[in-house]
Amino acid sequence: MTLKKTLTIAGSDTSGGAGIQADLKTFQEHGTYGMTALTVVATMDPDNNWSHGVYTLPIDVLKAQLKTALSVGIDAVKTGMLSTEDVIRTAGEGIRETGTDHVVIDPVMVCKGEDEVLNPGTVDAMIEYLLPLAEVVTPNLFEAGQLSGLGKLTTIDDMKKAAEKIHDLGSKNVVIKGGKQLQHDKAADLYYDGSKFLLLESEKQDTLYTHGAGCTFAAAITANLANGLGVEEAVVDAKKFVAAAIAHGWKLNQYVGPVLHGAKNQHGPAEVTVTDI
Repeated sequence: MTLKKTLTIAGSDTSGGAGIQADLKTFQEHGTYGMTALTVVATMDPDNNWSHGVYTLPIDVLKAQLKTALSVGIDAVKTGMLSTEDVIRTAGEGIRETGTDHVVIDPVMVCKGEDEVLNPGTVDAMIEYLLPLAEVVTPNLFEAGQLSGLGKLTTIDDMKKAAEKIHDLGSKNVVIKGGKQLQHDKAADLYYDGSKFLLLESEKQDTLYTHGAGCTFAAAITANLANGLGVEEAVVDAKKFVAAAIAHGWKLNQYVGPVLHGAKNQHGPAEVTVTDI
C-alpha cells in the first residue's frame, strides 16, 4: 500500500488541539502520511490565564526540516502559523520545491483569543510569497479582511467582495470561514473559484470547544486534494469533517476545548448544505 504524503509547514501547539498536532491527526483520519516542518512553538501559560507564547525556530532549522521532507516527495502541502517574513519566504521557497500544485495556504495571523496580527509585515509577505502558489487559501473573517484590505467583515456580501480581491492576488480558489462573528443564522463558509460563489452551511453549535477548527479544516482540504478529490469536492468534504469535529468538541481545561478530529469517522459527517449564490 502506498500512502499519499502530506506536509504541514506550521507551528506546534503544545496543548495538542491546533497547529501541526491538529494537522497530523487530520491527515491520519484521511489516510495520508503526514510530515511536518515546524516554524514556531506555541505555548499557553497556566499561571497567566493561559496566555500565549510564540517562539520562532531558527531559519536554518526550518530549512533542514524542509530538506528532509522534500527528499521523499510531497503530494500536497499546507501552511499554518508563519511568524515572520523570513519564515514566510522560506516556506514559499520550500513549497515551490515540492513541485505539487496541491497547496493550501491557511494564513494564520493570530492565536485564537488574540486580535492583533503577530507581525504586521507578514500580511504583505503572504501576499507576495504564498498566495500566488495557493490552490486554495482559507482565511477566517479577520484574515480575509487583512488580505483584501477591506478590514472588518460581518456579512456574506462582505465575504464575497473580499474573496474576489484575494482571488485577484493569485490564489486559484478562496474559502473564507465565517465563524461566530458573521451575521448569519448558520455556520457559513464561502467558496469562490473565480467564477462562482458557493455558500457552505451547517448548523451552528452552541459550544466554546472550537480550538483547532481552522487548522483542521485546511488540513482536511489538503488531505482530500492529495487523495485525488477535485477542489470543490475537497472543500465540501472538509466542511463536513470539521463541522462534525466541532459538534463533538470537548473540554481540555477551563481555558481550552479542542475539536474532536476523529468525529467524522466515529460518528459520521455533519450535514452540510451547498448553495450557489
